[in-house]
Amino acid sequence: MQLAAAANESLAHLSNNLIYASMAVYTLAFLAHITEWIFGSRSKVARTAAALTRSETGTGAETPAVQVRGKGGTAVLDKPEVVTRSAAGTRDVPDGPGAAGGTVQGDLYGRIAVSLTALGFLLAAGGVITRALSVERAPWGNMYEFSITFATVAVGVYLALLALKKNVRWLGLFLVTTVLLDLGVATTWLYTDSDQLVPALHSYWLWIHVSTAIFCGAVFYIGAAGAVLYLFRDSYEAKLAGGGKPGTFSTSVMERFPSAASLDKFSYRINAAVFPLWTFTIIAGAIWAGDAWGRYWGWDPKEVWSFVTWVAYACYLHARATAGWKGRKAAYLALFAFACWIWNYYGVNILLSGKHSYAGV
Repeated sequence: MQLAAAANESLAHLSNNLIYASMAVYTLAFLAHITEWIFGSRSKVARTAAALTRSETGTGAETPAVQVRGKGGTAVLDKPEVVTRSAAGTRDVPDGPGAAGGTVQGDLYGRIAVSLTALGFLLAAGGVITRALSVERAPWGNMYEFSITFATVAVGVYLALLALKKNVRWLGLFLVTTVLLDLGVATTWLYTDSDQLVPALHSYWLWIHVSTAIFCGAVFYIGAAGAVLYLFRDSYEAKLAGGGKPGTFSTSVMERFPSAASLDKFSYRINAAVFPLWTFTIIAGAIWAGDAWGRYWGWDPKEVWSFVTWVAYACYLHARATAGWKGRKAAYLALFAFACWIWNYYGVNILLSGKHSYAGV
């Protein structure tokens, strides 16, 4: 039997430095996002209240007419606002313009924040890759490696959505904050020296099963973020619709997010798109278990909670497609499903014992 090669300490050390460097750059991105919001708050958008006011007069559900204004003898067409019907079909509200709020300075700092986020992503990806090269295996053999890869993939999904011209810059501050927390936990409490795996994990299924689990988790996280922000934005719109007056800070923040309807659809589409891959992840894990342990299912805690997570997301998708369960009820169910995924990741690995327990934790 051939012994596994020892870890390349130079590459392992380089990996650690790249992860720390990415954290430093993400911190700068966090500050840039904060600055973006500060400058953006100088522009009061307040289109939601105006849209709801029109709705009360019986014109809110109609498409605004194109108006022609005179300007030096030249006709100028006013661009109609784009509105999205809410999940419950009760409000037609325009999307906010994004974190910058349309100001020049806010947009500048927003672009700087996105650029720094991209740089942090490249550094973190380099850390994951050099970690893999240091032991010549897949870089997710323990919770530390899983965590740094998860954070990197989550940022990668966000940047990919931006590259596809999706309006998701509003997610930047939320994303960078949680990624910094994830990397902080990984480097402080979950760190494990670069080393070889136990024999049962030496399989090509490690590349397939665990990589898809990480990707699904990262996308589920993006969907959960959309659900959280939907709940805040929906409460804001409901308060306005009821005649309430939110505070200045609440208005300056909420007006930069997409409408509650758009956030609801965003979260649903993200979760629906990745759910089939999560199904494949569970099937791939069962096949690997059959090869490694001689059984496809053994009621291991990780297996059980992976299935519970699958059921929770299946219930969410079914509920979201049912008229009576759209909106807030569906959002709460989506967050419960993601909580199951988080428990499956942290709680099962740390508090429960089983064959899936990560080395060094």
